[in-house]
Amino acid sequence: MMTKTLFEKIGGEKSVNLAVDILYRRVLSDPKVTTFFESTNMDDQRAKQRSFLTMVFGGPNAYAGKDLRIAHKPLVDRGLNDTHFNIVIEHLEGTLKELGVPDDLIKQVIAIAETTRNDVLCLNKS
Repeated sequence: MMTKTLFEKIGGEKSVNLAVDILYRRVLSDPKVTTFFESTNMDDQRAKQRSFLTMVFGGPNAYAGKDLRIAHKPLVDRGLNDTHFNIVIEHLEGTLKELGVPDDLIKQVIAIAETTRNDVLCLNKS
């Protein structure tokens, strides 16, 4: 018997799509981070985020976005830092709780998100 992927456990494509919509609703209403999205085409951003999360959660890999360091470098140049990353992580956690995702799965999602910190913030790998 095959073990379900995290993607399947959290509800697959429908759940990831809904989570991304709620996450960006939260992020865009937060004055501490919304400025980083002022010139972003949010339809494109949502689509990239859906593809990226689907891939990292073990779903079908259709992610064709930029390397995380390349994509986020202009934001880092504008001041994106650990505090902002933490705020987005908090919004992700809140989104998943709102959707009724079990705590053990939320912990797995947050752990995966944390693995992107150095790339998103263009930090040296340790």
